[in-house]
Amino acid sequence: MKPAYLFFLVLLMLPGAALAQQANSRCPPLPASSGLQWEERVNPGFLACKARNEDGSKSINLLLTSRDPDLRLSKSRRVESGVFSGESLHWYLPDIAGRDETYLASRRITVVELGKDQYAQIWIDAPSTQDLAELLTLTGQLDVSAGTAYLVSGN
Repeated sequence: MKPAYLFFLVLLMLPGAALAQQANSRCPPLPASSGLQWEERVNPGFLACKARNEDGSKSINLLLTSRDPDLRLSKSRRVESGVFSGESLHWYLPDIAGRDETYLASRRITVVELGKDQYAQIWIDAPSTQDLAELLTLTGQLDVSAGTAYLVSGN
């Protein structure tokens, strides 16, 4: 596994990420009907956002950074096209050692270059392929330039 990928996974699992009120969040606005709430963590050089439902069974994980995540995504694992913040993208099956294709069928990962030194790494975790479809659609509606969202600068 690539160090950047491990960093992203560990970052999003860290305890103590404060649950942000939607109005005060620096993460992209979520539709009220989504049933998801953002948790956010800000550090020099990145903003990590995790939107999850009440029981935590489905989530959208978003890392906005000024550094290229250098995540190598194999074309052989490309599964569908999408959009994030107005940018076209390809979704990939994550390469997780020891996980079978059934588990991976409801997970996706991608990296989007949003501008010069502006990147978004996105990971979707869903309990089913139906929930995955909903989260893919929702992710396509997110806009980091809308209102309170921002990209951080740093090392």
